Amino acid sequence: MEYLIEKSARKSKQVQSKKKRYLYEQIDWQQRLILLLGYRGAGKTTILLQQLLASSEQGIYMSLDDFYFETHRLVETVAELYGMGYRLFLLDEVHRYEMWSKDLKQLYDDYEDIRVVATGSSILDISQGNADLSRRASVYHLHGLSFREYLSFKKNLVLKSLPLQEILTHHHLITPDLLDKFDFESDFQNYLKSGYFPFFLEANKTYFQKLQETIHLVIDSDITPYEQLQHATTKTLKKLLFVLSESVPFTPNINKLAEKLETPRNTVLRLLDILEKAQILLLLRSSTSGISYLQKPEKIYLHNPNFIHLFSPTMANLGNIRETFFFNQVNAVHAVTSSKFGDFMVDDTFVFEIGGPSKTSEQIRGVPNSYLALDIAGGNDKRIPLWLFGMLY
Repeated sequence: MEYLIEKSARKSKQVQSKKKRYLYEQIDWQQRLILLLGYRGAGKTTILLQQLLASSEQGIYMSLDDFYFETHRLVETVAELYGMGYRLFLLDEVHRYEMWSKDLKQLYDDYEDIRVVATGSSILDISQGNADLSRRASVYHLHGLSFREYLSFKKNLVLKSLPLQEILTHHHLITPDLLDKFDFESDFQNYLKSGYFPFFLEANKTYFQKLQETIHLVIDSDITPYEQLQHATTKTLKKLLFVLSESVPFTPNINKLAEKLETPRNTVLRLLDILEKAQILLLLRSSTSGISYLQKPEKIYLHNPNFIHLFSPTMANLGNIRETFFFNQVNAVHAVTSSKFGDFMVDDTFVFEIGGPSKTSEQIRGVPNSYLALDIAGGNDKRIPLWLFGMLY
């Protein structure tokens, strides 16, 4: 027990000077059970430790992938700590602990005066496991850095997030002031290449190595055991990712993919769904409601522009990068679907065509609520700078 207490104190000292992610202020920390889900390296652990430092309650941070929990049950550990006066329990990597759902449910039911905040992989489904937590837990999803957050982390800029409607109607008024605060050419390109995860600050020279390591860890340590995949299926999943990475954005022919991978069609669709939940891919669909994984997506993208640079370091397609940036940033806070006329539809209302400075509005001419999101510094009328959509969160 002393080991856990000492480790918690040591870990908390490491985040005292770190900036807070956007989600920290959005979480209702008074909820009795909070689940924070997201990709490896997005900053979930830091958020836990920052809350430990900020809380007036006696609290402890524990990672459930620690060897300690190979021989100790979480409920028994909490019971002992509760007797010592602890009331705040910050639990990391819960998906690595076999009894995660059952123990969290028991803690919620047995202790009305404690708060539990748990982090897990983005693939975690709280309706699965031995206990359904959907009626008990408040769930938050942490995305990678927005362009706004990247500027905050990199240049110490204090920039407020912008609502979509404000971007659409007042972008020509907003951009001049913002452009005075950063270098559009270099800062935006650096973000697209290596700025989506907070660890760019500590691992600038080894960023892509760490990026590759996280993908392997997500597949081998998160997806495979959680989804109970056989070794052959995991190999197929990796092969599928490699095939897609060579040709995104990919308009899928599932039958051809199945033939190429020598696996059933429904298995391909299931693996695509898993890779989307794991935040490795983005699947563009015609609707966001009532979707089954058995329904073929309209297009397949890598999850963020940094992944494009990882898989294609010398041949990254600029059009692909632009579309992926828009999809990734807007999808974090709005519903993005395919459009018959433009590249994307947002909230079933707004149509967007993505492109470079020379892109015209010919393709969306006459389409109501349609806009161009262009790779330009400043815009006018319905020509909106693409980078501005990185200010949404």
